[in-house]
This record gives sequence, structure tokens and C-alpha cells, in this order.
Amino acid sequence: RSEEWMRQRADKLKENVRTLFWNSNDVIVRMNLVDAIQRLGIGHLFEEEISTTLSDIHASEFTSSSLYEVALRFRLLREHGLWVSPDAFDKFKDEDGRFINRVDNEPRGLLSLYNAAYLLVHDEPQLEEAISFSRHHLKSMIHGSNLKHPLANQIERALHLPLPRTYKRAETLHYISEYGQEEGHISILLDLAKLDFNLLQGVHLKELKAISKWWKDLNGYVGLSYLRDRVVESYTWSHMLFYEEGLALTWIIFTKIITLTIIMDDTYDSHATIQECRKLNEAIQRWNESAISLLPEYLKKFYNKLLNNFKEFEDQVAVNEMYRVDYAKKEFQKLSHYFLQEAEWSHNNHKPSFQEQLALSTKTSTVQLLCVSTTIGRGDAITNEAFKWAASSTAVTACAKILRFMNDIASFKRGKNKGDMASIMESYMNEHKVTSEVAFAKLDSLIEDEWRTIIQACCEHHQLLPVVQRVVNLAICIMFFYDKRKDAYTFSTHLQEIVRSLFVKPIPM
Repeated sequence: RSEEWMRQRADKLKENVRTLFWNSNDVIVRMNLVDAIQRLGIGHLFEEEISTTLSDIHASEFTSSSLYEVALRFRLLREHGLWVSPDAFDKFKDEDGRFINRVDNEPRGLLSLYNAAYLLVHDEPQLEEAISFSRHHLKSMIHGSNLKHPLANQIERALHLPLPRTYKRAETLHYISEYGQEEGHISILLDLAKLDFNLLQGVHLKELKAISKWWKDLNGYVGLSYLRDRVVESYTWSHMLFYEEGLALTWIIFTKIITLTIIMDDTYDSHATIQECRKLNEAIQRWNESAISLLPEYLKKFYNKLLNNFKEFEDQVAVNEMYRVDYAKKEFQKLSHYFLQEAEWSHNNHKPSFQEQLALSTKTSTVQLLCVSTTIGRGDAITNEAFKWAASSTAVTACAKILRFMNDIASFKRGKNKGDMASIMESYMNEHKVTSEVAFAKLDSLIEDEWRTIIQACCEHHQLLPVVQRVVNLAICIMFFYDKRKDAYTFSTHLQEIVRSLFVKPIPM
């Protein structure tokens, strides 16, 4: 089909779907509609309708006695920053506060409970119990092999990674193939999902080609033999944060900033002498062409490209957005300072304590810079209040810790750590005199704590949800890249199939 035909067909289907929102007052029907739309990857087409629907559901009395429906409502509302008390599940418990036996044989309800419970915040033991209870029974069901497709596959995926932490675009690929087999599925949703995915895929592939050309020109110009070619991985990272059409400028700027950061990191980490590191940081802090003379010959072209790219970012955005580029530049300068501090520790053979290591490595995670970068090119869609939140919130720090913990776990598993400096894993093991397995368990526990901080931010800052959601997506992105304690950013063979599915292979209509 031609692109023009696909767009016309998609526009017609969008209007048909919009009528579905208003043709029913049944809360259950509307919840299932929102859930299907979001999992099929077309939620970005109906943001206003979804927001209005969920606000109505949140404000309405809900008396269902179905575990599936109660858990679905809980998950949909908390995902959108609308607070729901865990007391909603009390009706499924006995007087001792334990889940009653009759719900342990409801696979669909248990899966709904399991996914919902992972939206817990701090001090919610009821939801911790819900996770433990549902996980135990879902595992038993999987081993029993009596589950029908696609429920069995959905349970297996959730047991590996619960739905609120799943890379949404990958889940879309699964769900598009499964939705048509579900009882009561709506065919126009599936048709629209396939059309929208393929249309966006064409847009993304063009952007990926453009950013690949930029990288080729940059790499050829700076001539640094030690650079890692990670432009596709970096673009995939940005795609995980936002894939909606109309955000091309944000995708491109975000990907370029990641790439420039990687060049700087590799220079500090594995190539420059400590004297060269100090000079590079001095030049970056000055941020002026006159500082080129400070640098060794091999870094002058990189520094020139760094200044030019940020100048181009300023030229590409609206005047009222230039402050965001300036803030990103300042975050880049801070990052350089933190990279230098790591290099100084390594040079002086300093063995930091666990807390020292955590404090610095959280700052070198790049997450603060990345969160600011997600706001560039968004125009008035991001308010000044939202920008300030993205630049300095506790949720951003929590996301940075998740990245650092998962990165260091993966580094330890493969037997390599950043430079010669001890990783967080090693710092914890040395300080507490414990085995790697104990350290793994500790870091996994800390990751769970940071997730709770992020989810809490969703509910506390509902009015800033578009920006908060980018932080959630970044945490999800981290879970994806470091899945199974592997580093798919460094070892990109783990990404080959998903990259083909996202950017190359269209979904059969």
C-alpha cells in the first residue's frame, strides 16, 4: 500500500475509534478499551480521550468483585499518576490479610494483579505480598502447561519483566500478534495499530539514516580511532523514550547528545592521560573556541565539533527553548567534571567507600543530562515547571542509580569494570566482606527501592505527567538494555533482532 493510502485509512480508523470512547458508559468496557489501545502502541493518538476516560473512572465509584477488573483499574490509574489505594484489593483477602484461596486459580486475574502490584511505592507491604502471592501461583500455572495462548506467553513475559517495566514498543510487537486471539477483541484497533506502526517505522528509518550519516561525517572528521560506533544503539535509546511522530527534532538532538557524551566518556575512560583529561575538562568548562589551544592535537577536532553541535541545537529550536539547550550544555560541563574526578581516583589508585562510589557514579551515569535533553525540541509542550522538575527531581536521581546499579552488575558479570576503578559491586563486596551473590541481591533490592521512588513521583506530580513519563521510560530503557545482566549497549548483538523489527521489517497487514 502507498503511504498516502495508509495515512487516509489510519485517519478514518482514528475517527471510528474515537466514537468507541463515547458510545459506552460501561466502566469495564472503557477500561479494556484504554488498555488495548495502550498495549497496541496507539495511545499517543488518543491522549485526550484516554486522559478524560481515566479521570472519569477515577472519580466514579467502582464495585466490581472481579480480581482482573480491580487490578486493571489500579494499574491504569497509577500508570497515569492517579492515586489508588492498595486497599482496593482487601475484598480478595481473608480476616488475616491473606489472599483467599478462590483467586489462586484465576490466571487472568492473577496476571492482572501481578502487573498492577509492580506500581507500588514505598511502605506498601500489601502490594509486596500481592507480588509474592501472584508470582508463586503464576509460576505453578506455567509449569502446569494448561494455559491457553496467548495468556501463557503473556504470563511468561511478565514473570521475566512485569508490564509496567516493559519496553512498550517491544510489548506492542508481541501484543499486535496476540490481540486478535483475545475474546472480544476490536478489529479496527488492530488494523489501526498495524498501520500506525508501519507509518512510524518509515519515519524512524529515515531519521536513523540521517543520524547515521551525521555519525559517519563526525567520525571521519574527528579521526579518533578508539571511538565506539553506537549511533544505532543511541537512536534506539531515544526511540524507547519517545516514538511519536512530530518529535523528530527531539530524537535527533537526544541521539547526538548521547553520542557526544560517549566520545567524551571513552576519552576520559580509556585513552587520555591524566594530564590530557585535565586539559579536556578545562576546555569544556571554558566552552569557547579560544580554549582549543589547551588541547592535545588529537582532541581539537572533537572539541570543535562539540561546540558546533550545541550551536546548531540553539539554531534549531525556538527562541523560548534556547534556555534548555543552555542547561543541557551546563549538564555536559558538569558531566565532564565528574568524569575527571573518576579519572583522578583511578590515577591516584583511590579506593572509594560504597557511598562515595555511589554518589559519584550516580552523577557520571549521564541520566541528569539525558533527562534535560528529552525536553529540547518539544516547544510549549513542556512548561518551565516541568523542565525544572526534569532537571533536578528525586525521580531523576533514582533513575540514575538504577542505571549505575544495572551497568555495574553487567560489568561485573562479564569481568570488566570501568577503567581501573572499582565498581559499585566491588566497593560493596570489599566494604562488607560479602560474596558477589550477596552484593547482587543488595543491588537488586536497591533497584526496587528506586523504582518505588519513580512511581511515587508519577502520583505526586500528575500535572507534569508527560515529563515524568519520560523518566519512567528512561528507567524502562535501562531495564531493557541491561536485561539478564547483559549490556546490550556495549554488546549490540543483543539488539539486532529488535532493531530489525522496529526499523526495518513492517508488520504484515
